[in-house]
Amino acid sequence: MGIKLKIKTIIGKAYAKVYHYDSKYLSGRWFTAEQNYIGWNWVIKNGPNCHRRGTNLSCPWPASADSRIVGATNIEFHPDDLNNFQHFGCYFQGKGRITIGKGTWIAPNVGIITANHNAWDLDKHDDAKPVIIGEDCWIGMNSIILPGVELGCRTIVGAGAVVTKSFKEGFCIVAGNPAKLIKKMEIDNNAYNINS
Repeated sequence: MGIKLKIKTIIGKAYAKVYHYDSKYLSGRWFTAEQNYIGWNWVIKNGPNCHRRGTNLSCPWPASADSRIVGATNIEFHPDDLNNFQHFGCYFQGKGRITIGKGTWIAPNVGIITANHNAWDLDKHDDAKPVIIGEDCWIGMNSIILPGVELGCRTIVGAGAVVTKSFKEGFCIVAGNPAKLIKKMEIDNNAYNINS
């Protein structure tokens, strides 16, 4: 490790203490030489930005100040997937449990919502329902995943989709408003083939 990377790591660890980041989120692939220790850049940049803007202050991992994370303690993900919280415009509403499987990619401007407002009293929320996203999914830009949805492994959500129901079987592409099954995928010798 070169002197610049050593300095970045030392500064990053100091910032992590100041902003109370949980060490378990600072141990994934983004904090390795293979990824040029980019995770420390997120710590150094996002901590002060969130503090200055007053956003994501209780989030125990570095997250973009341009996204909104509510109920971070209800959000479960693998530390290797910390990149999903570095985008702009994302909204993770953890009033209920949000589980994001390992290897899943979430694009900018995605909303994952576990509780809607009550139609009769907009100051209140309905009871929260968990959202479960399986491993190796891809959630396209500007899509919304609503309360109670479960997406199986290898589900691709098209850009701009509104996912109102579950696709538990996975290995599929869904798109539209409301999201519908567009294609199914089959496993063929570890390669994924798309079939109509």
